[in-house]
Amino acid sequence: MTKGNTTRWLIALLLLCLACVSLSSAADTKSPASAWKAELLAWRAQKAKNLQSPNGWLTLIGLEWLKPGHNSLGSAKGSSLFVAAPVAPNLGVVRLTGDALQLLPPSGGYPKGLLVDGAVPAIPQALAADSSGHPSKITIGSVTITVIHRGDRYALRIKDSKAPTLINFHGLRWFAPSETYRVQARWVPYNPPHHVPTPTILGTEVVSDIPGAAEFTLNGKTLRLEPILESPEDNELMFILRDTTSKTETYGAGRFLYTPMPDHGLTQPGELSLDFNRAENPPCAYTPFATCPLPPPQNRLQVAIPAGQQRYHE
Repeated sequence: MTKGNTTRWLIALLLLCLACVSLSSAADTKSPASAWKAELLAWRAQKAKNLQSPNGWLTLIGLEWLKPGHNSLGSAKGSSLFVAAPVAPNLGVVRLTGDALQLLPPSGGYPKGLLVDGAVPAIPQALAADSSGHPSKITIGSVTITVIHRGDRYALRIKDSKAPTLINFHGLRWFAPSETYRVQARWVPYNPPHHVPTPTILGTEVVSDIPGAAEFTLNGKTLRLEPILESPEDNELMFILRDTTSKTETYGAGRFLYTPMPDHGLTQPGELSLDFNRAENPPCAYTPFATCPLPPPQNRLQVAIPAGQQRYHE
């Protein structure tokens, strides 16, 4: 190899090395901050997609509470359980006896197309509430009806895949992603867990399991939040919180934040991550027919957290 060729070869090798360093540096700038932001934006997009699903919260058109005895169901005015959709005036009668629920046909029989769990209903047809883990589904046309159990009361949750709230969906609004509102919190376990009444938007209370508290520092202030463990099988914690942005920019009743479990489990001291960029509106922000829990007094923060989801309705 001549001296000139050697020089050119060395220059080419140097340029290749510089290109590799440049590519490596570019890759470094994409992680972990860029990867976090990309994952966050994908999560937010999925939230909007879920809301627009045929069974999402935007399809909810009614919440009708049952009384003991016979409750007429249909679109007819004066129905005990009113269905605000173009379905038959009389779909049937829901009979509540203690904790037993049954669907009975109206005079003339069940209307054509009415199904329970995909089949023509029996006479009478037993109905299971959501507390059973396998709630019955009454369907007719674009309407789906399920029984929910809240405290000692039962109600019909009525959804319509052609609901105006779904058709007129105008997108979600979020604060810009900010790493300031990604914090590491100290996990303080409660052994045994506290059983605390949690208020709901219905004016009732439900007893919730509080397994501990998350303590963290945000903008120089030490704060504390208590999560709910919705069921022993859950693999995440649910924080119901409110901050001062709820007066102007975020949903007035508060927001939800779901987080992974603490690094050493619920019963041992440890740490957990709180990313307030994922603070989201509860279902009640979209429909008056949801039964949302409200932030308990200890989770009503007197600071602003301008992160996560903003108000859906102005």
